[in-house]
Amino acid sequence: MARLEYRLLLDDETYELLYFYENIDLEQIIARRECEFFVKDGVTYNQLSSALEKEVFVIYVEKYCDGPKEDEVDEQRLLLEVRELNEISNYPLITTLKLYTHLEVMSYIGSSFTYFHGKEWLRDSAEIDEDRKVYVLYVTPTGLILEQEENRI
Repeated sequence: MARLEYRLLLDDETYELLYFYENIDLEQIIARRECEFFVKDGVTYNQLSSALEKEVFVIYVEKYCDGPKEDEVDEQRLLLEVRELNEISNYPLITTLKLYTHLEVMSYIGSSFTYFHGKEWLRDSAEIDEDRKVYVLYVTPTGLILEQEENRI
C-alpha cells in the first residue's frame, strides 16, 4: 500500500496539496495516472504530470473547469463508462463495463484502440470521476466495422 497525492498548480508556478490518499494500492495509482482528467467535488482537473517522490506518488493537476457535483452511481464493482468524444451529443454512452480490478480498468484505458458493438474506437482520453465513482474512457470511431465472429474463418 502506498500514499498518493494530488497537487494543484497555483498561479505563481508553485503547487499546493489538493487531496491525498493513504494506503492506496499500486494498481489504483497506476490507473489514476493513466487518466488525463480527475473529477472531484464538481471540479474537473487536467493532469499535468506525475512523479514518485520518496515513496509518495504525486499527480500534478491544474483546474480545467467547474460543474455541478453529480450523484454517485450505485454499484459495488468498478465501473468503466466508454463514451464517444462528441460534446454536441453530450458524450453518448457506448457501453458500461463492470470490472473487478484496477488492472482490468488499465487494460481498457491504456489501450490505443478498443472494440465495442462491432466497431473500432480510438482512445482520446480517460478520467476518474470520484463524484460518480466511475472511470470514463473517451473514444472516437475510426470507421472500421468488424466482421461478425460467426463469419470469420
